[in-house]
Amino acid sequence: MYPFIFRPILKEIIWGGTDIRPFKGLTPTGEAIGESWELSHVKGNYSVVANGALEGQTIDDLIATYGARLVGEKVMQRFGRTFPLLIKFIDARDNLSIQVHPDDSLAWERHRSFGKTEMWYVVKASSGAALYSGFSRPTDAGEYVRRAGDGTLMDVLRRYEVLAGDVFFLPAGRVHAIGAGCFIAEIQQTSDVTYRIYDYNRRDAAGNSRELHTEQAKDAIDYTFCSDYRTAYTPRPDEAVSLVQCDYFTTLLLDLSRPAVRDLAALDSFVIYICLEGRLTLCDHQSNELTVHQGQTVLISADTNAVTLRPEPRAKVLETYVDAR
Repeated sequence: MYPFIFRPILKEIIWGGTDIRPFKGLTPTGEAIGESWELSHVKGNYSVVANGALEGQTIDDLIATYGARLVGEKVMQRFGRTFPLLIKFIDARDNLSIQVHPDDSLAWERHRSFGKTEMWYVVKASSGAALYSGFSRPTDAGEYVRRAGDGTLMDVLRRYEVLAGDVFFLPAGRVHAIGAGCFIAEIQQTSDVTYRIYDYNRRDAAGNSRELHTEQAKDAIDYTFCSDYRTAYTPRPDEAVSLVQCDYFTTLLLDLSRPAVRDLAALDSFVIYICLEGRLTLCDHQSNELTVHQGQTVLISADTNAVTLRPEPRAKVLETYVDAR
């Protein structure tokens, strides 16, 4: 198989900004695009191939036809015919709601769905832009319910002002929210289950408050307190820098000024490249080539032994896969 790119699924959302289209090289329209789903196997939002001989086929079609050749033997044994990751760009013009996602066990029990562990890479941020991750001090379920009821939940959430390059790992159960002015690349499990627990008392155009999921969230929240919820790493140009390793994905950052050969033979997993800056050409071991620019996402099949990434002249990418070894 050759490297795949997909048609973006653009989501017009009330809190969305206007940066996603120009970031991806698309014609600006003025629409409030809050999210671009780059690679999705969420029901009703299947990504469609945009290049090559299989153009027009969905990610579901690819899995049905190629199975483990596409995703990897162990990945398929674990996740079946569901592509396990959802890749997004998020542009927040306004604050998103405070929310939490259930883990696999609770999501399956309640929704017959996978849970949602995710990570954020801050692509860019306005001056003073911030996000929320975790609690600012030890908190339990009783305090959560009380504060959710009296509107003081924000008083015990950890707020972080952010800069481009900041990384946050968000295991299922961690309370979180993206703030206004944040432009983020998100890697998450394939799940659309979200419990909204605070929405700044906002109302829609009809004057209605958005639904909150206070009780469902109570059992989904992980109340474990951490002193710092950021992901620390040291940037190293032209090296693969590990950002996140968890049961659901491994993600590395490559900031390239010269060609890099990535040996994928032992992974037994698909690999995804998310281009954050610049432009590069990918060439696989079968001499398939694809030129990719900022804002595009590429899926490399599990039967690919190696790829060479050639920046033109510089490029910054996230590399992510499922480590099933």
